[in-house]
Amino acid sequence: MYDLATAALDTARIRGASYADVRVMHLRQRDLTTKNGEVGTLAQSESIGLGIRVLANGAWGFASTDRLTREGVAACAAQAVSIAKASALAKREDVVMAREDAYVDSWQSPFRKDPFEIPLETQLALLLAADAEMRRVKGVTLTETDMQFRKIDSWFASSIGSRIHQRKVITGCGIVATSFQGDEIQKRSYPNSFGGQHALQGYELVESLDFLKHAPMVAEEAVALHSAAQCPQKAGTLILGGSQLGLQIHESIGHPIELDRVLGQEANFAGTSFLTLDQLNNLRYASDIVNVVADARLDHGQGLGTFAYDDEGVPAQCTDIIKAGQFRGYLSNRETAHLVGLKRSSGTMRTESWNRLPIIRMTNVSLLPGTWTFADLLSDTDDGILMETNRSWSIDDRRYQFQFSTEIAWEIKGGKRVRMLKNPSYSGITTEFWNSCDAICKREDWTLWGTPNCGKGQPMQTMGTGHGASPSRFRNVRIGAAFSKQ
Repeated sequence: MYDLATAALDTARIRGASYADVRVMHLRQRDLTTKNGEVGTLAQSESIGLGIRVLANGAWGFASTDRLTREGVAACAAQAVSIAKASALAKREDVVMAREDAYVDSWQSPFRKDPFEIPLETQLALLLAADAEMRRVKGVTLTETDMQFRKIDSWFASSIGSRIHQRKVITGCGIVATSFQGDEIQKRSYPNSFGGQHALQGYELVESLDFLKHAPMVAEEAVALHSAAQCPQKAGTLILGGSQLGLQIHESIGHPIELDRVLGQEANFAGTSFLTLDQLNNLRYASDIVNVVADARLDHGQGLGTFAYDDEGVPAQCTDIIKAGQFRGYLSNRETAHLVGLKRSSGTMRTESWNRLPIIRMTNVSLLPGTWTFADLLSDTDDGILMETNRSWSIDDRRYQFQFSTEIAWEIKGGKRVRMLKNPSYSGITTEFWNSCDAICKREDWTLWGTPNCGKGQPMQTMGTGHGASPSRFRNVRIGAAFSKQ
């Protein structure tokens, strides 16, 4: 693979590129789903190709190909340089890249069981068994299960001398029970909604979640929600479970800190950002117990935003985003780092595939653990509502005003859960919400949740990000009842 990458780099240099980097990527994926005891999806595919990014006359050009011959690669590199030179005719200023060292390395994400070595029959049998357990519960209308596996090999080479091979194995899985009664729909998901949990792990993730044990509870709660009281509408105390808080982090912290959005270079799908450059080191983003990092290192966990090097060949790093409540950092790349006073990129450039240009993406944007046990957090809450598992979300194009709903909630009275609530929702303004946080649970309740479906760019790229969170409490939040009858 490096021979092809070197040939592309040589062609780019001869054609006039001042800098070039190449990614050869081999992607394998397997998807399995069931619905009401029947197989829904059973698919396996693979893709291999090369993408080259060049800098010529102070502007970028990109081209890709699946013709992995010397001729095909040379033609691709020549096209990338031609695009860069055409782009230079409309440039406002030359691209300036932060310095980076050259690296020669190979890295593989840790896993115990390769999911592609587990027979399809074994994987499908587990899903069908979990599906059957949910269907045993009277009142369940629809049962769904899924498994997703990815194996990604990438070979990166750059004109500064880097040669980096990385292999990542990704696993995702989940189960869902839905109950229709009259004109009302209730659902429960495990271990999370929208595909379950996803991580940089092997088949051991599936085994650790014990679907057969949890399937009956998932189904029973979906049915029980029809008889639950409506979530009240009020301003009050809110406790968010870790998975819901992970999505809150994604939408109201992760997206607004992407520096290309801040600069107006990218606005597709998620819009721009309220975090203008003058806010850095000046904005009180959250209460002083809130600490958020963007951490791609394996030490942080096996998240969907974990790697050894990004797609510019920059090593994985930990960047302070919010420290003791103060806004401290953006997600940057080699081109934008100098705009916020950085001498090097924060290492956040990633691409979905060989035929996509790398762009700034979230790594693992996580809320660091606090000092509370979950039991103490509940017992310290005299009157509040605990919400878990996302159902829907909405946030404006500057990531400032939001509304979220969850699948289930529990009313807290006198430090104890007293009843289940249905159709819960909450809304707020990003900085007001995070400044109202007064309790965060410890490491024992902290999970690095995977968000596999973050869309960005045009043409769109769907990437996985990680969000570590533990249950946390927020005061004076607007709480309401979503989907309720008028």
